[in-house]
Amino acid sequence: MQRKDLNNFDLPDKPGVYTFLEKKKILYIGKATSLRDRVRSYFNDDVISSRGPRIVDMVTKADEVLYEETDSVLEALILESLKIKKHQPFYNVKEKDDKSYLYAVVTKEEWPRVLAVRGKDLGTTFKLDLVKNKYGPFTSGPSLKKALDIIRKIFPFYDTKNAVTRESKHQGAHLEFNRQIGRYPRDVSHTEYVRNIRHIELFLSGKKKIILKELEKEMKKAAKEERFEDAQRHKRQMFSLTHIQDVSLIKNDLRRVHGVRVEGYDVAHTSGQDTVGVMTIVVDGEVEKKNYRKFLIKEHGNNDVGSLTELLERRFGHPEWEYPKVIVVDGGVAQKNAALKVLDRLGLQIPVVAVTKDEYHRPKKIIGLPGVSTPEGDIILANAEAHRYSISFHRSRRDNLKR
Repeated sequence: MQRKDLNNFDLPDKPGVYTFLEKKKILYIGKATSLRDRVRSYFNDDVISSRGPRIVDMVTKADEVLYEETDSVLEALILESLKIKKHQPFYNVKEKDDKSYLYAVVTKEEWPRVLAVRGKDLGTTFKLDLVKNKYGPFTSGPSLKKALDIIRKIFPFYDTKNAVTRESKHQGAHLEFNRQIGRYPRDVSHTEYVRNIRHIELFLSGKKKIILKELEKEMKKAAKEERFEDAQRHKRQMFSLTHIQDVSLIKNDLRRVHGVRVEGYDVAHTSGQDTVGVMTIVVDGEVEKKNYRKFLIKEHGNNDVGSLTELLERRFGHPEWEYPKVIVVDGGVAQKNAALKVLDRLGLQIPVVAVTKDEYHRPKKIIGLPGVSTPEGDIILANAEAHRYSISFHRSRRDNLKR
């Protein structure tokens, strides 16, 4: 196959898994952030130095490229593993040597753990009788670990060194700290925890649609029984599954995603008095003023970080409002971290950026921008609107109180 032959294949600029074939025989399987750009890279002049003579030989023999799109790079990683395990392509020789690669292992315990285990350790330092299920091999150990970190934000699980028992799960500073930051389950019954593990196993098996159906059913049941907190939790999980934020897995080819909703937040007050907060919305460079929101800050009037925390907690207390793809806060690292803490507590995976200002309140720096594919102009616009709207709302409220 030569570069000009790529014109015969309509490769999209989307994440997924690609397959090189020769006379319908599978030669090689790989994952991509951008299917179009990744497959094109096999025809670059430096391919022999970057990929080696074996891959050059594979590309020369190939006469067809198939692909399957995924909703995220995370799902491409999982689908690649499933396909390699099923087809065992000749040129994926590294993946066949599974002794040096990682598996996602679910343990056979009362409170199952989800662990990244090397193939060479299975049956030696890690006893096989502890393994309930294993998924892989994964071609990149760091990618698997990052993938599990993304999954745990949706379905928290234990990955402790030792087994978790009814007694041990309530003890230890390590366990409590990881619960506080959302890595480990918090106030979860055994039934709910086992349900989390089932959903993780389904996800690692490439069965996201089944999870979504189950969560929707559980959400409706909880709402009918007026268990609204449970219903909101299921809705957040559904949102996270359909809007997976896997920036940590994306190495190249960041691109603009059309239809991206950016929400800007700001607070305003006079020496801690009459504190207000606002939410503004920008979609593809256009403001949506009809959906702006105002909040009266009740508990943290003289604390900007506390006010922002209250503002975000109250905003996400409205799951009926569409969730954003990116959150923009006015301030610095403290404000960005405060927003991330709120999202972690709620189990939401939404990128956060902070806009710092100079002495004239002009944008100076965007913190957290690398890895966010949203146009910088949309971020600046959302922030500027939030500042304008918060000042306007505060002045109006202050004037009304004086009358």
